[in-house]
Amino acid sequence: MKTADFVATLFDGTSDPNKITVAFTMALNALNKGHSAIILLMVEAVELGKPDMLNAIDIGKPFQPAGELLEQFLAAGGRIGICGACMIHNGFTAEDMAPGYEIITAPDVVDLLMAAKGSLQIT
Repeated sequence: MKTADFVATLFDGTSDPNKITVAFTMALNALNKGHSAIILLMVEAVELGKPDMLNAIDIGKPFQPAGELLEQFLAAGGRIGICGACMIHNGFTAEDMAPGYEIITAPDVVDLLMAAKGSLQIT
């Protein structure tokens, strides 16, 4: 598992679009400042790993729509990690998730957090 300078951990899915938007905004800003970044989708947030799930999320100004944030985040080298156990627990499979997203384990989460220079836990 490749580590990252900045780790944002998101626990809520589409039920809380504000938290989703803030997580992606902060992670994109970390990349823009020259840091590597990964967003971890845990618990209910694993649903966001499905293709196009962020496209309908737009909480309004001054924030960008979540789909645009995701596009910019990935284009700038950001990574998405999906908790494999959470994914299975919520009834999803790796095939349900967007290509290129990383399915991670609990030890991976620990390694990412311990190696990060900074983290943001959004619960």
